[in-house]
Amino acid sequence: MTKFDDLKSHYDTIKSRRIEDMLDLRRADDFSAQAGELLFDYSKTNIDSDARDMLIGLLDQSKVAERRDAMFSGDKINETEGRAVLHTALRNLDGGSVDVDGTDVIPEVRQTLDRMADFANAIRSGEFTGQGGKITDVINIGIGGSDLGPAMAYLALAPYVDGPRCHFVSNVDPADISQVLRQCDPETTLVIVASKTFTTIETMTNARTAKAWMSEAVTEPAGQFAALSTAMDKTAAFGIPAARVFGFEDWVGGRYSMWGPIGLSLMIAIGPDAFRAFLRGGQAMDTHFRSAKWEENLPALLALVGIWHNQVCGHATRAVLPYDNNLARLPAYLQQLEMESNGKGVSMDGTDLPFDSGPVVWGEPGTNGQHAFYQLIHQGTRVIPCEFLVAAEGHDPELHHQHQLLVANCLAQSEALMKGRSLDEARAIIAGKFEGDELERQAAHRVFKGNRPSVTIAYPKLDPFMLGQIVALYEHRVFVEGVVLGINSYDQWGVELGKELATALQPIVEGSQGAEDKDGSTAKLVKFLKTRGL
Repeated sequence: MTKFDDLKSHYDTIKSRRIEDMLDLRRADDFSAQAGELLFDYSKTNIDSDARDMLIGLLDQSKVAERRDAMFSGDKINETEGRAVLHTALRNLDGGSVDVDGTDVIPEVRQTLDRMADFANAIRSGEFTGQGGKITDVINIGIGGSDLGPAMAYLALAPYVDGPRCHFVSNVDPADISQVLRQCDPETTLVIVASKTFTTIETMTNARTAKAWMSEAVTEPAGQFAALSTAMDKTAAFGIPAARVFGFEDWVGGRYSMWGPIGLSLMIAIGPDAFRAFLRGGQAMDTHFRSAKWEENLPALLALVGIWHNQVCGHATRAVLPYDNNLARLPAYLQQLEMESNGKGVSMDGTDLPFDSGPVVWGEPGTNGQHAFYQLIHQGTRVIPCEFLVAAEGHDPELHHQHQLLVANCLAQSEALMKGRSLDEARAIIAGKFEGDELERQAAHRVFKGNRPSVTIAYPKLDPFMLGQIVALYEHRVFVEGVVLGINSYDQWGVELGKELATALQPIVEGSQGAEDKDGSTAKLVKFLKTRGL
């Protein structure tokens, strides 16, 4: 028996029950929770009190509280790499010491944050300039967690940007960097190279391209570079002085890193004060996660809903649907956060998992999705749990009527997923247009089965503090799910094999080595591409 067997048995007894039949005002109160001004409503799911009690039992059975406390204390819970997991320390603005190997890491975290703030202020004020004057553009070159986090947050906080324009380059495809470089003046551009080891092949290839581009117009191009790295020897060899190198320790995973130096581009764009507000939002969620009882704990509840839908109900995907256009990159950010963290097939003890691990995470913002893939969500054969995000207030008061329409669409979609439309209702709609067998046929196409679950995360307005809360909420959700599943959410060995094979294939692609030892498919593809211009 697995830890989910009792839950699956319970689900089998209630899965045909209609969610809307359960939903009254009392349920809406009982199956929602709040952290500050952030509301999490999971009343439009088939989880009842018995299911919730059993799900909470999983938290106790898996010792989530003990594991949570170990994480915040600096214990090395990333056991396969022998590392602590302390991205929370990067936003620990008010708490006490956190020891790793007997050393309090908080003083260095705060010193680095102060150095970042000084550098950001120097750029924003014009004290630090390029060869052509005040910095107008910042190019962040990174990949994965060194790109997705700050790129998502920069767009999310666009209304608060009052510094230089920021651009984000990640793909080794030359189209990515060339399109960005065409938008910038090398004499007034700062390039930030984000690579902890300063060896990431995609990042360093793009960094050298940017340096060559800048060299055509700037006498000392390295003078307009900064690095987010711990490899001081390599950054020095690249020409970047130590004063413009901002490091972070190995207890910060890439996809959890934008709270520190990886967030430098964001800090330059919105200013140190707004960046600290972002950190305080994350810190507030940390405090809530550590102190709220499970029945009121947003990260725990969000994780338990995910486990219910994936491991218990067997729904293999989840759609993240922000009705907030500034959160357009949030689904992509969460793809990495959740799928790289919990996309595992082996438990902590090295044995195969006896159940499915993390779900496929995907999505798009707002009403765009309604005209793209909502057809599948509403009438497709698979149930896809949905997670809606919506703000009470937008950033354009003169267009408040449009924001009201946006919110109406968001609430209508979750209601439609739950209620659906019966065959009788479909017949009634078209009764005057068709009759007999044709009426039945046409009506069948207009039926929505409904009873499809969703949750809604609602908040007053997307500001830096609120974004910090939302991101930390999802981080802790991943942690809870990982502990319950018995996996390590903080390594990513699955990324390594493709990198190794790409390195081996490069000389074959370049033509300095033959493809005789490769499989037939790979050899044929190389030959095809080489004969057509590669």
